[in-house]
Amino acid sequence: MTKINIDKIDRKILQLLLRNARMPYLEIARECGISGAAIHQRVKKLDEQGIILGSRLEVNPRSLGYDVCALVNIRMQNPSMDSTIVDAVKSIPEVVECHFITGQYNLQIKMYCTDNDHLMHTLSESVLKIPGVVATETYISLNEPFSRQLDVRHLMELE
Repeated sequence: MTKINIDKIDRKILQLLLRNARMPYLEIARECGISGAAIHQRVKKLDEQGIILGSRLEVNPRSLGYDVCALVNIRMQNPSMDSTIVDAVKSIPEVVECHFITGQYNLQIKMYCTDNDHLMHTLSESVLKIPGVVATETYISLNEPFSRQLDVRHLMELE
């Protein structure tokens, strides 16, 4: 993908929205020293360029009883089946992320389950029953000290 150059104001807008995606445009405008209409236009441009991929509400899975977070590496019988396997993995409600990876495995998924029995059931009855999946390796996350988006302030230092 081609790098898109953005200016200092766009970086400031991104920094503010990453901190609080619900921040009103007028408040962003005050922080940036430009009009609300200009902020609206700039956010729309950042969205159209594919820099902003959307905004989302983040839910704490543990607060809803999903106490087990697992990272599962998946080996495919035939990597050319990737779209079929990814579609099948996507249909499993417990799976929240999927990544193509290097090494002995082809995919890594992140999933949340209520407990270890739920995890074992999901692995054996959903993941391992996907045609073309030949092996898995599961890691249970004990704690997630942090999760973050790209720090756009760092981008300012690169130029």
